[in-house]
Amino acid sequence: MGAAAGGPVQRGAFSPADIRRALLLYGVTDSAWLHGRTLADCVRQAIAGGTTFIQLREKHMTTDELVAEAATILPVCRAAGVPFLIDDDVEAALHSGADGVHVGQSDTACAEARRVLGSDAIIGVSAQTVEQALAAQAAGADYLGVGALIPTPTKPDAVDVTKEELTRICAAVDIPVVGIGGLHLNTLDVLTSTGVAGAAVVSAIFAADDIEAAARDLASALRNMNL
Repeated sequence: MGAAAGGPVQRGAFSPADIRRALLLYGVTDSAWLHGRTLADCVRQAIAGGTTFIQLREKHMTTDELVAEAATILPVCRAAGVPFLIDDDVEAALHSGADGVHVGQSDTACAEARRVLGSDAIIGVSAQTVEQALAAQAAGADYLGVGALIPTPTKPDAVDVTKEELTRICAAVDIPVVGIGGLHLNTLDVLTSTGVAGAAVVSAIFAADDIEAAARDLASALRNMNL
């Protein structure tokens, strides 16, 4: 991606084109399925299988715990040239050296994250309508996470987004969109011909017994789809 040849990626090295490409298979962590493994080991396996973007999403962790966990994952992502974001916690993203943060839908979350993290950070924003998507883009978002597309226990309170609305959102904004919510091998077809850059998945990667193989299958399926 944006790193010097042969060297590790540094924060700020990802261009808009790099970010769009990296959204193909966006892995979102969930330590509920570790089963004795570490998150860093799971991320390493996910990347080996073809995961192109990693988000540390651990709602039960404090800021300090997120920073400590990020210290184990960030070197793995850096070495592979994979963007690494933290969910929602701007302070954890700042102090860990993460590439950025993914924030929820609000009038100020994106702008505040940009103010704190600076122009070289990657800021993702959740959106469920065209209006929200356009507001996030105007606030400086680098990409949008749109969903939930399929009902999912990971986000039971999320409002479902139809394929038609997803398509309208992709057409309305210039920044890339990643679909999220209930996506796995048997539901990826909801993304076909919508204009998304890729799929964000949680359990389809991190709940798998063989994380590398699961990621490989998902990445292959996404590459072969008409997105």
